Amino acid sequence: MNPILIKFLLRLIVFTTFVFVIHLYILNTLELPLFNNEIVFSYVINIASAIIIFLMLFLLRNKFKNQLGFIFLFGSVIKFGLFILFLYKPFYADGLISKAEFFTFFIPYFFTHTIEIFSLSKWLNNIQ
Repeated sequence: MNPILIKFLLRLIVFTTFVFVIHLYILNTLELPLFNNEIVFSYVINIASAIIIFLMLFLLRNKFKNQLGFIFLFGSVIKFGLFILFLYKPFYADGLISKAEFFTFFIPYFFTHTIEIFSLSKWLNNIQ
């Protein structure tokens, strides 16, 4: 396996696991239910979509070298679309999205997206 992919996967898994544990710790500290609001599913869907987007960019790096930024943006739209498809309906079932529900989606989305951007910027700056 390519070292670029290995570094990305390790960075993504380790950092997101750390964020997940902190997220659970904060929920516990606030005496909120730990595994409500599809929290595990939210992390899984964000991690899986980050891996798919990065892998897609990696595989298309030679053929679409000048369009990789647009492909990344398209992948980000798809990731947000997955939220709407899978999480919005359960979150909005009671007519409003609570802070806990919002953060259940936003925290893994933000951190996986940040790791993607960081990894892609390092990788793309080294492409000749």
